[in-house]
Amino acid sequence: MKISRALISVSNKDGIVEFARGLAELGVEIISSGGTARSLMEAGIKVRRVEEITGFPEMLDGRVKTLHPMIHAGILARRDLPEHMAQLEKMGIAPIDLVVVNLYPFAATIARPDVTLAEAIENIDIGGPTLVRSAAKNHQGVVVVVNPVRYDAILRELREEGGISAETAYHLAAEAFAHTAQYDSVIASFLAGSEDVFPQHLALTYTKLADLRYGENPHQRAALYAEPGGRYGITFARQLQGKDLSFNNIGDANAAWELVQEFSEPCVVGIKHANPCGVGVGPDLVTAWRKAYDADPVSIFGGIVACNREVTAELAAALNEIFLEVIIAPGFSAEAQTILAAKKNRILLVGEPDCEQGAWDIKKVRGGLLVQELDEKDFNPADLKVVTKRAPSEKELTDLFFAWKVVKYVKSNAIVLARDGQTVGVG
Repeated sequence: MKISRALISVSNKDGIVEFARGLAELGVEIISSGGTARSLMEAGIKVRRVEEITGFPEMLDGRVKTLHPMIHAGILARRDLPEHMAQLEKMGIAPIDLVVVNLYPFAATIARPDVTLAEAIENIDIGGPTLVRSAAKNHQGVVVVVNPVRYDAILRELREEGGISAETAYHLAAEAFAHTAQYDSVIASFLAGSEDVFPQHLALTYTKLADLRYGENPHQRAALYAEPGGRYGITFARQLQGKDLSFNNIGDANAAWELVQEFSEPCVVGIKHANPCGVGVGPDLVTAWRKAYDADPVSIFGGIVACNREVTAELAAALNEIFLEVIIAPGFSAEAQTILAAKKNRILLVGEPDCEQGAWDIKKVRGGLLVQELDEKDFNPADLKVVTKRAPSEKELTDLFFAWKVVKYVKSNAIVLARDGQTVGVG
């Protein structure tokens, strides 16, 4: 389809000036509003403001800009229906062939710990989703773009083919509906947070971060998805080196990273096949590592190790004595990174301590989801009731609390034996 007229209204302005300039060079008339119009005009791009077309000014502090029949009729009119086109001509409405919109940053807004309800509400986009859905519905005659990543490909297709193919328009429409669905889902989830623990309707949406090498087995395909606005946890860990993460790497690293954060004192955790095989705490990470390694030196080989302090050169040298597939920590000193880089395939991850509270534990089952609160119960010695004739000593209680934290991450009917800040049996 030929593109003669484009409506551009974006919150994320990355690349929009270059894209609009490319469209203008191809003879496309550009319509815009608000801050987008100002940005384009300041860049020397000729723009028709929305109010020139509607004959109606922006109002209500910008809440009403594009919500007008002069705009939406130009988007929604079916090009294959003569009666639609005749109505446009009668009303003096020019068709709009390309709609470029992305939405107010609601997810980023609510990710701020100090956000107020009023701020969140003000960042709910109304006109943007309406434009996107109108254009996506009429994708047989209108192209909709919601992702700045698509700008270069759109310009390339226009230059090489003279228009946009039906196939491209279809895929862009599907992406647009997914975009608005995710947007609404985040809003619904946020507002539902003020209800009971479990809302009547649960809307979940995730964004694909990466395709993985394979799933739990080599014959299974797999991908990693992220929560919108998320920043904590293994999903957002930064990889410093090593091969691409596999499905099993991520699962094991997640278990290790969650367990190690249970401890405030220096701690090292070894994980194999999603189960702890060695956990140690001590006055420093080297001591903690020796305890974790000595707990099960066979199983920890080739496993995943997590530390809750920065990895130093001394610890890196100790870790380097055996093969470890993944090491995750809050940081690595420059010297430590150099030492560990000797094994090129070893994966080094920098994770941010998880500050999120009150989240859910979700398990997929056939036909639905099981949802429960995270197990965040902490031991308070005052809550313990001694039922034996001999009360445990302070040292025994310390080992009990240590084992209690570890056993939470052991599968099945779990048993953990611990002594002196070290697991001596996990099963």
